Amino acid sequence: MAQATARATLFARDLTNAPSMRKSPAWFAAQVRRAAQRHPHVSLVVRDRRALAAEGFGGILAVGGGSANGPRLVELAWRPRGARTHVVLVGKGITFDSGGICVKPRDAMLLMRKDMAGAAAVVAATLGAAALGLRVRVTALAPLAENMMGGDAFRPGDVVRHYGGTTSEIHNTDAEGRLVLADALAYAARRLRPDVLVDLATLTGASRVALGTRTAALYTDNDELAAALSAAAAQTGERVWRLPLVEEYLEYLRSDVADYNHAPETSPKSVLAALYLREFAGRARPNWAHLDMSAPSWSDRADQELVKGATGWGVRTLLRWLTGLSET
Repeated sequence: MAQATARATLFARDLTNAPSMRKSPAWFAAQVRRAAQRHPHVSLVVRDRRALAAEGFGGILAVGGGSANGPRLVELAWRPRGARTHVVLVGKGITFDSGGICVKPRDAMLLMRKDMAGAAAVVAATLGAAALGLRVRVTALAPLAENMMGGDAFRPGDVVRHYGGTTSEIHNTDAEGRLVLADALAYAARRLRPDVLVDLATLTGASRVALGTRTAALYTDNDELAAALSAAAAQTGERVWRLPLVEEYLEYLRSDVADYNHAPETSPKSVLAALYLREFAGRARPNWAHLDMSAPSWSDRADQELVKGATGWGVRTLLRWLTGLSET
């Protein structure tokens, strides 16, 4: 298990470290395809811009609209015989984030090659599950887009229609990650019908303010799932801390022109992002969890088991948790 986990973690690190001038959504999908070919029982579907439009993935299309590098949705599946549990893992895959029309300051862009670390973690964990032969069905969804400025870029005030028909009013184009995740979560709930749905995302700087650089924020309404993910993280040296989904804050997500305001201009921003994502979990909502892992996805220096750069955060936790599911 140690070797398979190490290989999967290194794969996630390599994907995240790759510079964005090379790491387009199409490039990312090609790396996953190459890695998947080593596992005969792993299947892969990659949706391009045309397929995304035909199926109604409006969030992914909106975020990727301003870039010459078109968006993708990678669906990677490990489906072993005898599996009784189906887990869907969703990972934010923004291959570069300029902030879009709500442009980031220069310093804030320097590490935006890491804004797809969640997508890297979920595909790597799925390949790791296949390498280990775990008896649990795993599907990874990686919604991939480059958030750039351009003539077709989405704007504040736009209304985006997500997969399944739910709409979001755009308040900040630099809050793009939750839009692509919303599409993938809605698709997972409607089409894949998972027993458990978990998303990982380099989503908010607010989680770093709350928990520091080595700890991810964990959100779920399911105490058993929270305990299992927390235990897996503790066993692998990846820290999580559960934060509350405060129902009273739902009023901040209201919009006059859409189902939701996707990025309220108020605090607490990490909690509000989690509440927004929960609305797209559909029938999987009782068994959904969100990990806001922006800070621990990157290390500014070598520190114990970490080298400087991308950490591959989440791969070890997910594989330990999936191993537990496989054994039950």
